[in-house]
Amino acid sequence: MTQDDTTSADTPLIAERRDKLAAIRAQAKANGQAAFPNDFKPRHHAAELLRQYDPLPPEEIEPLAVKVSVAGRMMLKRVMGKASFATLQDGSGRIQLFVTRDALGESVYEAFKHWDLGDIVGGEGLLFKTRTGELSIRLSSLRLLTKSLRPLPDKFHGMADQEQKYRQRYVDLITDEQARARFAARSKAISSIRQFMVEHHFMEVETPMLHPIPGGANAKPFVTHHNALDQDMFLRIAPELYLKRLIVGGFERVFEINRSFRNEGISVRHNPEFTMMEFYAAYWNHHDLMDYTEQVLRHAARQATGSALLSYGGREVDLVRPFARLTVRQALVEYAGLSNAEAADSGLLRARLKALGHEARAHWGLAELQFGLFEAAVEEKLWQPTYIIDYPVEVSPLARASDADPTVTERFELFITGREFANGFSELNDAEDQAARFLSQAAAKEAGDEEAMYYDADFIRALEVGMPPTGGCGIGIDRLIMLLTDSPSIRDVILFPSLRKEGGA
Repeated sequence: MTQDDTTSADTPLIAERRDKLAAIRAQAKANGQAAFPNDFKPRHHAAELLRQYDPLPPEEIEPLAVKVSVAGRMMLKRVMGKASFATLQDGSGRIQLFVTRDALGESVYEAFKHWDLGDIVGGEGLLFKTRTGELSIRLSSLRLLTKSLRPLPDKFHGMADQEQKYRQRYVDLITDEQARARFAARSKAISSIRQFMVEHHFMEVETPMLHPIPGGANAKPFVTHHNALDQDMFLRIAPELYLKRLIVGGFERVFEINRSFRNEGISVRHNPEFTMMEFYAAYWNHHDLMDYTEQVLRHAARQATGSALLSYGGREVDLVRPFARLTVRQALVEYAGLSNAEAADSGLLRARLKALGHEARAHWGLAELQFGLFEAAVEEKLWQPTYIIDYPVEVSPLARASDADPTVTERFELFITGREFANGFSELNDAEDQAARFLSQAAAKEAGDEEAMYYDADFIRALEVGMPPTGGCGIGIDRLIMLLTDSPSIRDVILFPSLRKEGGA
């Protein structure tokens, strides 16, 4: 096991700070005060002060005698005799403090000289501009609110180790302005999506995260045990079947921004715990869903970034134009170099899959072979927003079959930058057809397919009550935020991503 300053004995710098804290505790106790006071109330934030007063020239600011009160982390400090400068960072940004012995008194100024970067301070004073034109606060009082025991990373380089950024996100957010901006954009995007849904008459709901039967997607669940009920439970892999129960119950438009869990691999695109939005609308079909999903993504992009024309990895992504729509077969012709005849030749498709090193199961028919080759050879080439439609029934156990071709479903997946962003379909509301598909999935699970679905008798019972024609869609929120913030890994947009236990093999 490799040890660093996060797991080993104190480094000299940490030991020095602990000694300082011990002295602070002793002095506070002697004076009947708290070493970690909780009575300072900042009334102003750096960003708002800069927005309001930075445009003004120095000669207009000082006569205003603007008294301000701020608190935050000390990020820079320059001690120069009787006068010093410090940079304070609060939740909105940074502002400079002008600290003088004459204004604060000998004891406070002397204490300030020994405070460390990372300490949290509170101060009051008047706004002014320095000779270089920087808006600053001429402090009349200053207090240490929280002693920082661990030094921050080098102020010019921040945290260099990417995994350390994920493990110590709290430090990453302190030292990396881009990280703070990325998660602010995430919050803004999710808030805008929620507002957009409500404005379009969708009702936000909450459904269980612990399921007696995992369902709603082909995925391997996490299993736990409920002691009081004495039964195994599963962390949800998707909220779909509960949301459709609500459609049965008469709520005609519902959505949930939800956390779901899949006991699968970790990669730049996958995290075991992830966020998605699922929404369902009675009397919609897959075409309605595609039209609306485009609107949702455009709105989120404009609210979070100011534009629906994005750049990802140095390449443009255009969310302004209508998204392309191709069948699986059309995608094979356009992106895999097949002719229409070749795309309909099962033997050729099987051979192409084998040449690419992918398994083509013996029982696969034409639709499944087309889908298999699409996943192997086309998916990663879909850079601009593209809907792939007409998925095989065999890989779409919850989707309504097409009236024109019963071997395919009224299903789509949205691909952008070579990744799936959304999955939706006209919902299967035929209880007997759904029961037959569940039985087929259960047989596949018996045969060893861990991701096949269970038979959900209560959901069949709900469909037997009667579900109106319905469309439903799920949008991957984490991948959307990756796109909006030009982030290469899903871990960059999840505040606390799943990681192997620290020090583990």
